Amino acid sequence: MPSATAPSDVSDTLLLIPAPDVLALLDRDATMAAVRQAFVQHSAGTGRVFPMIRESVGSNAVFGIKAGDIAPDNVLGFKAAGFWPGNTAHGKGAHQATIMLFDPATGRPVCLLDGNHVTTLRTGAAGAIGIDLFARKDVRSLCLFGTGVQARIHLEYALQVRSSLVSVTYLTVDGASDPGFESDFTARHGDRCALKHATDADQAVAAADLVITATPSRKPLFGNEAVQAGTHVNAVGADTIGKRELPEGLLQRARLFVDDGRQSANVGEGQWAKECPATEIGTVILGEQSYVREAGAITVFDMTGLALQDLVVAQMIFDGARKAGRGMAITWPW
Repeated sequence: MPSATAPSDVSDTLLLIPAPDVLALLDRDATMAAVRQAFVQHSAGTGRVFPMIRESVGSNAVFGIKAGDIAPDNVLGFKAAGFWPGNTAHGKGAHQATIMLFDPATGRPVCLLDGNHVTTLRTGAAGAIGIDLFARKDVRSLCLFGTGVQARIHLEYALQVRSSLVSVTYLTVDGASDPGFESDFTARHGDRCALKHATDADQAVAAADLVITATPSRKPLFGNEAVQAGTHVNAVGADTIGKRELPEGLLQRARLFVDDGRQSANVGEGQWAKECPATEIGTVILGEQSYVREAGAITVFDMTGLALQDLVVAQMIFDGARKAGRGMAITWPW
C-alpha cells in the first residue's frame, strides 16, 4: 500500500476491485494464513481494532462498521457490512459488505473492494483455525446448523482440517431438508463423508464430536445437556446484541475461546455469560496462553469477527490485483 511522506508523492488513483476479481484472487489456504496472522497481530498489539458500530436499520436489517489498522504493515481501513434478510426474496445475498483501504500517511483512499467473498472466506478460515487448535484430532461426526453461505464455507474448511470426519448431520431453521445443499455436498464430498438431515437438534448434537452453528438465531438452537464431553463448538452466528445460538449453562461447562474478548462479551455468545473467563485465540497461537486438550473437555470458539481479518485479506487482494492487472483504476483527485 502507498505510504507517502508528502502529498505530492501520492498517486491520484483509486483501485476498484469488483466481486469477480476478488473471487479470482482469493485463495483458501492463503486466506487462512492471513487470518492466523490477524489473530496474532491483534493479541500482540501490532494491530488495533477500533470500536465497532452495529445498529439496526429499517424494520429488520443490521448495519455495521468494523475498522482498524496494522501500523507495521501500513494498513488502515474499514468494512461496512450488515444483514438484509429481505434480499433473498430478490435472489440476492442477505449479507452485504464493502471494504475500503486507506494510505495511513495521508488518509487518501487507495482501494475499494467488494467484501462479500472476503467476509465469507475469512470467517470460514477463522473457524478452521479454531477447529485445528481446539477440536479433537479424531473427530468423526459433525453437526451443522444452517445451510447458507456461512454454513457451507465452514463445512468446507472443517472437512479440510479434519480428514477424520466421516459423517455430517445438518439442521435448518424451518426443519425442512435442503435438496440444493445435499446435492452440492454429495457432488463435492459424497465419496468420503455421509450426509443426513435431522430435525431433533438435541439428538444431533449429542451424537456429534464437532458442532458448528451458523445461523441468525436469537434463541438457543439446542439444549445444554445435549453437548457431550469431548465436543468442540464453533459459534458463528452471534455478532449483534440479542443474537444467541448456544444454550444457558454451556459456557459455564466449557473452556471458552474468542477472537476478541470485548466483542464476545458485548455482541457474541459472551453477552449471555459475562462472568465466564475467555481466552483470545491469538494468545494461544503466540504461546502466551497454553492449551492442551483433554479428551473429555468441552470447548467453544465464539467468533464475532475482527476488523483485522478483513483488512489483512483485503490487503492481500489489493496487492494481488496490482500484480495481476485486475480491477479498475479511476482518478480520485485531492
